[in-house]
Amino acid sequence: MKKIILLSFLSLTICAGLFAQLQTGENIAVTNTNAGKVRGYINNGIYTYKGIPYAEAKRFEAPQKPKPWQAVRSSMVYGPVAPLLDPTTSVQDEGEFVFDHSWGFTNEDCMRINVWSPNINDGKKRPVMFWIHGGGFTAGSSQELPSYDGENLAKKGDVVVVSINHRLNILGYLDLSAYGEKYKQSANLSVLDMKVALEWVKDNISNFGGDPNNVTIFGQSGGGAKVNTLMAMPSAKGLFHKAINQSGSFRAAMLDKTTTQAIAAEVLKELKIEATDVDKIQNVPFTELSAAGKKALKTIADKMKAEGKPVIGFGLSWGPSVDGEVLPYQLFSKEAFELSKNIPLLIGTTKNEFAPFQNMALSNAPLDKVMETIKSRHKDKADAYVAAVKKAYPNDTKPSDLLDIDVTFRPGAVLQANEKSALQGGAPVYMYLFDWQSPVLDGKFKSVHCMELAFCFDNIERCKNMTGGTKEAHALAGKMSQSWINFARSGNPNHSGLPNWPVYNASNTATMHFDNKCEVKPQLDKELFDLVVPK
Repeated sequence: MKKIILLSFLSLTICAGLFAQLQTGENIAVTNTNAGKVRGYINNGIYTYKGIPYAEAKRFEAPQKPKPWQAVRSSMVYGPVAPLLDPTTSVQDEGEFVFDHSWGFTNEDCMRINVWSPNINDGKKRPVMFWIHGGGFTAGSSQELPSYDGENLAKKGDVVVVSINHRLNILGYLDLSAYGEKYKQSANLSVLDMKVALEWVKDNISNFGGDPNNVTIFGQSGGGAKVNTLMAMPSAKGLFHKAINQSGSFRAAMLDKTTTQAIAAEVLKELKIEATDVDKIQNVPFTELSAAGKKALKTIADKMKAEGKPVIGFGLSWGPSVDGEVLPYQLFSKEAFELSKNIPLLIGTTKNEFAPFQNMALSNAPLDKVMETIKSRHKDKADAYVAAVKKAYPNDTKPSDLLDIDVTFRPGAVLQANEKSALQGGAPVYMYLFDWQSPVLDGKFKSVHCMELAFCFDNIERCKNMTGGTKEAHALAGKMSQSWINFARSGNPNHSGLPNWPVYNASNTATMHFDNKCEVKPQLDKELFDLVVPK
């Protein structure tokens, strides 16, 4: 009897250990940083830290190392996010259900870093995957979407996942360089924040079980554009070793210093601040600052249009610029490609991106209605357009599929892949296209912008609103996340769960199509691009 009781007790103890998924306490997950000790928690075996300061700064001034702290700093919840130009006060119900945003709380002191690691005490040097959030250059955060959570990726791949918040919009890009030395780098402070975060990784990540000499930067949408920006930043060279750009190859040229300084002068004019009193701008309430920035952007855009100068899209916006110092080159220039020549690149987009949003009213429309729209948009090229879409995607059957093809994001990815792969002796390029179609809400969101995030982070369950949580989604996430992990580990995304994924070049145009059946195909949408993509 005693033996049975003892065995039962041991069984219960073992089971309790197996199901003790969350560990917290004063002596749990404590490690060092160069500013002081931090304490996180352990969940499902993953050491988790959130909201650690990696830098601090006065408004419009360069980031500095954070002030040291003496006691162990509790680091268990996400930190503040950058203030938004347009705070969210209402949402579209279905879209919000699918994306399942977490908006966070805002504060200009937003330079925070999050870390997920399988172990901090075993002496291993794990690949580091440094995630940069989307939202263009004006919005977003490291905690905005459930897909960004790094726990599953860290656990699956035995890697260390890092994500950051940083300054955005007018706070990250207002060029006050004409008004004094302390504002010298203000045109690209947001980019400097990212670089300083990478320096934090270099100095501290070994205390979290990571290898500072094997860092992969990866990001989606605006985060992908930030990846490109860091690749073109001379002072960031050596801080990362591989790069993944997901739906972020924007072809528009960055503004020059003449334009960014003109915008800043207009902001000061709107705020009625004299150049000699420029420091007053540090104390202007953010809402007033944001409003002045919007007016200034419109004023300068109108002047540029009147002078016959190009203004891309809907008008000027905040973002990185060629300042001659932090960013001396345009992102798609020969100099920028040469600077990142030895960085392996994994690059791609989703099949549909924003197209389903633009055509939502026609999601279930019959073919004749869809054809009316195609003829209205493409005029005498309508038949050629339909033929090109069918060549690119011969298995599509729904009428709205003819409309919902992305021709905005993918052309930039193809251009970047062609240019980088043409460099003599350069690092390899791998191209993908995410074709998988979500079944959520009768399939109307298809392979929309951000859809692939749940898959590369292996976060299908966290993102059931977007993926449906199906067994097919889980299977594809297993394959896709393993490719991201393998690329971070060695610069090669191949593994046994996929067909051979060749290195991309402009001749073979080898592209891995991620779907329920993964296949490598050559570029099939070239004729479509020739028809509809501006040269």
